[in-house]
Amino acid sequence: MRIARRPLGAIALLSLLPGTVRAQRRTVRLIVPAAPGGAIDVIGRIYATRLAEMTDQTWVVENRSGANNTLGAAEVARASPDGQTFLVNADIHLMARRVMRSVPYDPVADFTPVARLAVAPMVLVGNPRITPEGGVAALVAAMRKQPDRFSFANSALGSMGHLATESFKREAKADALVVSYRGTAPALTDVLSGNTALMVAPLGSAWPHVEAGRLRAYAILGPNRVARAPAIPTIAEQGMPGLDFTLWYALWAPKGWPAAEADRLNATVQTLSRDPDIRARLAEQGAEPLAEDRAAFVRFIGVEAERNARIAQEAGIEPE
Repeated sequence: MRIARRPLGAIALLSLLPGTVRAQRRTVRLIVPAAPGGAIDVIGRIYATRLAEMTDQTWVVENRSGANNTLGAAEVARASPDGQTFLVNADIHLMARRVMRSVPYDPVADFTPVARLAVAPMVLVGNPRITPEGGVAALVAAMRKQPDRFSFANSALGSMGHLATESFKREAKADALVVSYRGTAPALTDVLSGNTALMVAPLGSAWPHVEAGRLRAYAILGPNRVARAPAIPTIAEQGMPGLDFTLWYALWAPKGWPAAEADRLNATVQTLSRDPDIRARLAEQGAEPLAEDRAAFVRFIGVEAERNARIAQEAGIEPE
């Protein structure tokens, strides 16, 4: 029996018809549990664009903001572990159950850690019309003398800035009101206006205001000075070691995604994190990429979750 053969030209034409090549590309959803334009969203999109190229898949970014980043995370927790749904979130992910009473998932047990994407330094800043000149020692002395004069703006309950603020207050032995907002932008706006005096803010967000003299920078809350702002000393240099609070952003899959698949995607992320274009685009956000294996990320989560729990207990942070 003879088998009819299509001419090569016809095969080439068929390959260009709608639905042929595209049908071979799998669509992957990247859930961002925050509003468009914020750091989580921008960093997620930077990686999603390149992951689409590297994996030959269509990566679609979907914003599901609300409820302290838990609405989007809950959607990923409910998803099938088939490699078609992922979550990009910040450090606040681990604090969900410590600041909210009704969270339908466990931030650690109900997700498969894939990779940390980037880190970003935080800086203690103040309104120059309210806060004193000098370093951290001058600020602490003023806070102890006039505690009612100083208040902290906080981007969100359970955020890295919140944990850093409470830890700073405890170390300084100085009390101050902490006012929580829905995001970094409104919190910074109130510090700039003088409605609140202080904030532990992402350096990328605060730096333009520091350069313009609208904010006073006291300290980097990390182990090292930052190349972007080398004149700002670390808080450890000013007598408060151990206050290491660095923002981080990461990628998770639903619980049950095979470890081998997660390791492969982690390796791809590591490749991208070494790419000069990725590094440059993250630098615009005040962040820098990470290239660490998945085992290191899993260990980090364990240490970070334990530290967060201790700080929350010491500060009296309870679910609302």
